[in-house]
Amino acid sequence: MQDLRIGWIGTGVMGLSMAGHLLDAGYTLTVYNRTKSKTQPLLDKGARWADSPRLAAEVSDVVFSIVGYPADVEEVMLGENGALHGLRQGGILCDMSTSSPALAERIAAKARLHGCDALDAPVTGGDIGAREAQLSIFVGGEASSYKRLLPCFQKMGGKILHCGGPGFGQKAKLANQVAIAGVMFSTCESLLFAQEAGLNVAQWMELVVVGAAGSAAMNTLGRRMLQKDFAPGFFIDHFIKDLGLCLDECRRMHLVLPGITLADELYRSMQAKGKGKEGTQALIASLAELSAKQWHGGA
Repeated sequence: MQDLRIGWIGTGVMGLSMAGHLLDAGYTLTVYNRTKSKTQPLLDKGARWADSPRLAAEVSDVVFSIVGYPADVEEVMLGENGALHGLRQGGILCDMSTSSPALAERIAAKARLHGCDALDAPVTGGDIGAREAQLSIFVGGEASSYKRLLPCFQKMGGKILHCGGPGFGQKAKLANQVAIAGVMFSTCESLLFAQEAGLNVAQWMELVVVGAAGSAAMNTLGRRMLQKDFAPGFFIDHFIKDLGLCLDECRRMHLVLPGITLADELYRSMQAKGKGKEGTQALIASLAELSAKQWHGGA
């Protein structure tokens, strides 16, 4: 049994697997989620249920959260029934959602006033990385708290980086999302071009995915595209949130990045058509529609 008592908030597509790895490692885990039924796999394995983030924090030394939007982060961390109000002095809040750098800084400042600390530690790697404990984790905050939670991070991720002070984990993750927007375009456009040129798309992809034209996105999401599998490893709705955060930071930094502006527009058009709960790889079908084409997959 591990000494550190953990509170966990958010058991969605990724959070359920991440919390499960900590439970399997022997940590005492107390969980909260808006929909209790989604925590049942953890409860069946010995986790305890709390009726609020605050109650989860009262019996924990550290509280992790991975929720949808910055407003959700603020509510579960700083709200009236938020974790900070239940955490004892010396405790740590660690938000693993993709959120606002400014909010991460504010949570850290409020935590210090309570005699606690806060880390921002967003992740990348999607549902597969979460299940296989191979996430990349970008951590912002005090080095001492980072070192204290490093054994936990190592149970969830394969690559972990302390990026700097409060908010720097979020900044690093947003830079990652800028890259993701670009690689999604390259993967979708190359596959669509191959299809319309009359190539055997599946065979073509096997040739190029191992070379300079390939990418992790092509190797994972590209294969889902071939199967016309648009189930979410990462929701379009959530990617739009991330792109919005990127654009907010660009405005703050007086930085012009046309690629993410275009990605934001295209994904918002998909959201407007009711596709927000699909995976980001569904972009390929919408790109085909721009040319009055249809994506046929690898068939």
